[in-house]
Amino acid sequence: MWTVEKLAAELSSGRTTSRALLEQALARIADPAGEGARAFMKVNAESARAEADHADRLRKSGVVRSAVDGLPVSVKDLFDVGGEVTRAGSKVLADAPPAQADAPAIARLRAAGAVIVGRTNMVEFAFGAVGTNPHYGTPKNPWDRKAGRVPGGSSSGAAVAVADGMCVMGLGSDTRGSIRQPAGLCGVAGFKPTQRRVPREGAFPLSYTLDSIGPLAGTIACCAVYDAVLAGEATVPAALPAALPARGLRLLLPRSSALEDLDAEVGKAFEAAVAALARAGAVIEERKLPAFDRQGEYFKSGGFAAAEAYSIHRRWADRFGDYDPRVAKRVTWGKDIGGWELVELGLLRKAFMEEVGAIVAPFDAFLMPTSPCIAPTIAEAGASDDAYFKWNGRILRNTGLANFLDGCAATVPCHAPGSAPVGLMVGGVAMADRHVLGVARAIETVLAESRA
Repeated sequence: MWTVEKLAAELSSGRTTSRALLEQALARIADPAGEGARAFMKVNAESARAEADHADRLRKSGVVRSAVDGLPVSVKDLFDVGGEVTRAGSKVLADAPPAQADAPAIARLRAAGAVIVGRTNMVEFAFGAVGTNPHYGTPKNPWDRKAGRVPGGSSSGAAVAVADGMCVMGLGSDTRGSIRQPAGLCGVAGFKPTQRRVPREGAFPLSYTLDSIGPLAGTIACCAVYDAVLAGEATVPAALPAALPARGLRLLLPRSSALEDLDAEVGKAFEAAVAALARAGAVIEERKLPAFDRQGEYFKSGGFAAAEAYSIHRRWADRFGDYDPRVAKRVTWGKDIGGWELVELGLLRKAFMEEVGAIVAPFDAFLMPTSPCIAPTIAEAGASDDAYFKWNGRILRNTGLANFLDGCAATVPCHAPGSAPVGLMVGGVAMADRHVLGVARAIETVLAESRA
């Protein structure tokens, strides 16, 4: 996988060019032995070449727009890109008029010099964690590809594209884990920011209450640079959070269902990561966090996402038969959610934020496995509706807590090389984003050193 730091140095020294990097990305996408045909919905080869050439000309003139200037990125199919149709992974929108302008997140990437290589596949309308799409195909997880494992979702193509070196960063969205759990299952890094830090206009919504926009990339350091661009906080130089030392970090293990019923591979990797952090001098403390045990209340009948999705999709009710049946089923759950239920859910969320905030306050971050399981096979997860919804709920079990908190969270790969990908989630409360990224960078460094 590419990293921003390495590529920026190579571009600066003249050892490579933006055009050369782009051609490598395009070759990987086109490789018939790879997953490019399923990971991408659309490849913008010619416009990307023009953007890369422009970046190279500017660099020769001494103009570098940001640390990510000239690097190839992908965008999830739910973002508006001026002149392109935003399908959101659905055939229902395939004949929609092209977007009139770039979404703000896309505009900020362009201003920083990002080269947009194409649009990545996703779960239809972002409503699913398994990563399957019956309309446009399902990109296989880069790990154990022979077995054909799920990539996670809904930012399925983004995770596979980053893991397979088709781009430096994949722009995704996260409503209940749609950045973090595909990143975790595919062995890359990802970051879900506090919702209000990155504008959501021009991104096809799933839930007005829970959606957020963020990066998937090779490392947390890469995610941190792109997060600064997306949040409009910095362009030049690279805006990395403080490189926090691991020694003295106070990290919370929330004793709750989030740490229980783990696949053996996940439990082993998580325990090894915690042990490495303790050896590095981090202070690890376990505390009971009962609020994390009440997910059945937070997401009952689909919660905010189902109610808001039905409000969005009811205009196409006569075409629900053209939807992925499992997506249509989840959308229609929202039809019967009453206004009083949403009021009570809002009050419950407020109480949740207060309870969790009080417990987390003395700590730098809280830790848990990103997903309690490794990626199942596509066949296993799709064997029946019961199997699909079981795996869907299991994959996103832990990640949704950060969305309900309106917090921020990163996922750091914590598995041993060559083994099933496992993510370590590093979370915090709203607007603690740059500190949480700094903590995640420290953890990433410790884990890398422990494998050396």
